[in-house]
Formats: sequence, structure tokens, C-alpha cells
Amino acid sequence: MSLIRIRNISRRYQMAAETVHALRDVSLDIERGEYVAIMGPSGSGKSTLMNLIGCLDTPTSGSYELNGTDVSRMEDNDLAEVRNREIGFIFQTFNLLARSTALRNVELPMVYAGVGSDERREKALAALASVGLADRVTHKPNELSGGQRQRVAVARALVNNPSILLADEPTGNLDSKTGVEILALFDELARKGHTIIVVTHEEAVARHSRRVIRILDGLIASDDRLAKEEALA
Repeated sequence: MSLIRIRNISRRYQMAAETVHALRDVSLDIERGEYVAIMGPSGSGKSTLMNLIGCLDTPTSGSYELNGTDVSRMEDNDLAEVRNREIGFIFQTFNLLARSTALRNVELPMVYAGVGSDERREKALAALASVGLADRVTHKPNELSGGQRQRVAVARALVNNPSILLADEPTGNLDSKTGVEILALFDELARKGHTIIVVTHEEAVARHSRRVIRILDGLIASDDRLAKEEALA
């Protein structure tokens, strides 16, 4: 069974008297362990698709099954539980708590999940070590470089062992050298079997994936699987 199973999803928004068709009858499967890039110009529907995959929104019509559960008709509270359990988010702007240490930021999803303090600390330390920040656990975001902040965000996304890592323009606020380092970390996570979905407008970022889905005018314009020699070419 596919990890993500989307069937005939549409998403419409009412803007005053106008109906905006953000997605039109989209069907899509993503398997466990895939590394997928979703691309498209501004207004194409790629952000709407990301919000649906991330359970931040629900479709107007169609169905979405995530890890065997139909989430397309869930209420907000149920969706919040699914997000915390199944999805690790990585944002362009990091979204870290400015007054909290790296350790505390990584612990936060486990607080919502009801994990005890000792277990939270142990798992957060392990997650930070896994992204190369074992020596930065007591640092606050303003004491870290942009790349280190994004590594904290990756550790936070990993800590609940989610089904999906969902990254929105993860290198958008980083210089090119640091962006390369973060993408190398994603490559490593993909090799370890994590399911990674990256939303990006950058071809260089998409080339790290093994599959590129291009969205245009609310439709899937192309869905290409890349051979290893094509990726990173």
C-alpha cells in the first residue's frame, strides 16, 4: 500500500465573486522511502498540494489516504494529531522559538505528543547528534548560523520518527555553500530510507531527488523518475 494515495483531489477557493481552482482532479501515489521534488511556478498549485499532503488543508473533493488513513474529511483537531504523528515539517524560515535552546526546540513536537521529559531529552539529543549538532544543544537560534538553524529544524522534524519529511524551500534562506550542506544531509536521510518531499522552484534542489513532479495550472504536468546518474548531474 502506498504511503500517500491521492485520488481525484480538487481544491477550490472562493475569492469574492471568483472561484479559484488551485488543484484540478489530481491523482498521485508516493511510496515509502521515496525522495520527491514538487515544482511549479507561482500560482501553479504546488503550495496547495503541499498543504494538502501536510494535512494543513483539506480538499474540496477527492480523497487522500496517508499511511492507510483517510485524512481528507478530518476535522482540525484530528488533522493536528496526524500532522504531529506522521509529518515532520522543514520550513524556509526555520520557524524556531527564538528564546529556546536547540534542545528545547527539538523537544517541542514530543511535548505535544505527550512524551515524558526524560525520553524527550534523550530523543532530542540523539536527533541533534544525527544532524551534526551534538555540541550546540544549549545554543539559542541567534547563536547559530543559518545552516545550523536549519539543521535544528531537521532534527525537530525527525524526532517523532514521522512517515514523511515535508520541506518547503528548505535552502531558500541559506547561502549557496550552506544550501549544499543541507541538501547533502537530505541525501543522507534519503539513503537511510526516510520519505522526503521537497517543494521547490530551484532545479538544483530538485536534482537531489529521485522523482520530480511538476505542477502547472492546478494539474500534474509531468511526473519523472530520475536515475541516480541523472540526479545531481
